[in-house]
Amino acid sequence: MKQEAKNLRINGDRLWESIMEMAKIGPGIAGGNNRQTLTDDDAKGRELFKKWCESAGLEMGLDTMGNMFARREGTDSNALPIMVGSHLDTQPTGGKYDGVLGVLGGLEIIRTLNDLDIKTKHPIEIVNWTNEEGTRFAPPMLSSGVFAEMHTEDWAYNREDAEGKKFGDELKRIGWRGEEPVRERKMHAFYELHIEQGPILEDENVDIGVVTHGQGLNWLQITLHGKESHTGSTPMPKRVNAGLGMAKITQLVDEIAWSLTPLAVGAVGHADVYPNSRNIIPGKVVFTVDFRHPKKEVIQDMEDRLRNEAAKIAYEIGLTMEIEKVGNFDPVEFDGNCVEMVRNAAKTLGYSHMNIVSGAGHDACWINRVAPTAMVMCPCVDGLSHNEAEEITKDWSTAGADVLFHAVVNTAEIID
Repeated sequence: MKQEAKNLRINGDRLWESIMEMAKIGPGIAGGNNRQTLTDDDAKGRELFKKWCESAGLEMGLDTMGNMFARREGTDSNALPIMVGSHLDTQPTGGKYDGVLGVLGGLEIIRTLNDLDIKTKHPIEIVNWTNEEGTRFAPPMLSSGVFAEMHTEDWAYNREDAEGKKFGDELKRIGWRGEEPVRERKMHAFYELHIEQGPILEDENVDIGVVTHGQGLNWLQITLHGKESHTGSTPMPKRVNAGLGMAKITQLVDEIAWSLTPLAVGAVGHADVYPNSRNIIPGKVVFTVDFRHPKKEVIQDMEDRLRNEAAKIAYEIGLTMEIEKVGNFDPVEFDGNCVEMVRNAAKTLGYSHMNIVSGAGHDACWINRVAPTAMVMCPCVDGLSHNEAEEITKDWSTAGADVLFHAVVNTAEIID
């Protein structure tokens, strides 16, 4: 006799053991992982995931972008699947949980359903999206972006890494380019479990983040032209210092973000200084500004303020300035019904929970464009991520997977 749905729990020990087993593939140098997309270690991680899925009785599908779909059939052959997943690739100095928790949390849903002999009306499919991190092949969320028609497949195939190797060639080389057309699969809904990658849940001592929105972003590349000259013999009034302009604009970025807290963030993340010599005043700098906020109009206001105030800074120093928008995506509002499924699951299970905005991009942000989508978040220690010291507790992973289980299975509809 089946348990009441509200009493169902995943096997937290089994989930944790799976995460630790996956972490043995592509180990980092400081306790984390270096399992970058389309490397030999990525292929090994995929093979392990496939083996686990087949052991759970799932049918593995593979599309032309290398996205993996492990399917458990439902009782209604005409019902669209509920998809659940994330990614298995990591940063070069990544942690053991970013992305992996979402994929293996999906696998644990299937294992639990099998343990309890529970059937669902809708099929359930676990997804491993290719190249979420975007470290080796920019941009991030590349394959989910192709799935959601944000990029063309040909464009994605021609993305190159630092060695000039192309995404399409490397996907074929490691043996994980499928025959299924990338947009052939349809879905009823999509859920993604992820570590928060921020400090809010831990600071508030809250078990579950119910993700209502994903921040939008603007990436602006600023080029300042000054005049190269000797640092020792050029009088201060004669200097046209591009480095000084960058420093003042960096401070401006910080001031703009602080003026719109708590949701706005901004920083200069990358900078090139020319000629980058210790005794030459910089004649040129190129740097990027990253502005994020869950409201599109606020991001635009931040950009407008930057453009106006940076122009004044450049004029006062005697610099010429160019600003180019090199990346952006609009804020995401996740599906209300799916979000409510997550919230109700946390309530049913007795986990403390709060609404949260995702500060990072995720595959769910693109999939939200083509299907109802929601995210579940669990805390991570000190909010640290994209770092080998990234850490969560087994209790946190269990709580997140419990909530994911109930949200997915209730959407898939249990058959008595």
